[in-house]
Amino acid sequence: MLGLRCIMGDLRGGAALLQNLRRTFVSSAVLSSRWRLAPQDRLPQARFLSGDRDSSVSVAAKMKLRTRLLVTLLFGGGLLGVWWFVHSEKQQKLRQQRVEQLRQVALGQGTFSLMDHTGCRRTKRDFLGNWVLLYFGFTHCPDICPDELEKLSTVVATLDRDTSLPPVQPLFITVDPERDDEAALARYVKDFHPRLIGLTGTVEEVKHAGRDYRVYASAGPKDEDGDYIVDHTILIYLVSPDGLFLDYYNRMKSAEQIADSVRKHIKNYAAL
Repeated sequence: MLGLRCIMGDLRGGAALLQNLRRTFVSSAVLSSRWRLAPQDRLPQARFLSGDRDSSVSVAAKMKLRTRLLVTLLFGGGLLGVWWFVHSEKQQKLRQQRVEQLRQVALGQGTFSLMDHTGCRRTKRDFLGNWVLLYFGFTHCPDICPDELEKLSTVVATLDRDTSLPPVQPLFITVDPERDDEAALARYVKDFHPRLIGLTGTVEEVKHAGRDYRVYASAGPKDEDGDYIVDHTILIYLVSPDGLFLDYYNRMKSAEQIADSVRKHIKNYAAL
């Protein structure tokens, strides 16, 4: 009996030992599974390595973006340079074509020799090197000529305020030399721009100057007082420093429009 009890006691102790071993194994398994589910807690060094890789990728992306921007800027600058060159060549060709067209028109290419309102002989050569706004009219004109000369004076005064532009010389050539002598012109031009020069001459000299600009002028019938009206071309001519006709402006053009046009001609001017 005593032997049997010893055997039973040993069995109970072995079972308890097995039970304790089983609990230890299960606890170890649970801990192992927890480590597998949370590697960021188990391996903090891996997180640092991952951050270094992300930083390297970010730097590489920035470098690639900068390279693309640089290439884009260089390509765009090249296109802009090509456009500017083509545009300049085109403008130069247009100016040359314009000059050739003006030469073919043969307007204002001759010369004139007239007396100014101070009694001095003036020729076209005296005005070479200057921009000129020229108007043909007569002092007895009731309204059109004063209006056009006032507009011409406003244009010259407007351009004078732009210090980047050379001065423009206003000229007035009469189409009525029989009544418009030097004294009559001197009284007339003082009502307009202070630089306005009035020109007159013999009937033949005045006709020659008018023909050079294809100006039409015809005196109407005289009234009982001997007064008459001269029907004539109503245009303001723009003449370049080369003495070449460049443009004209009719009564429909305002002073602002004429000033803008003259300004553009001056800025785009290429000497012959």
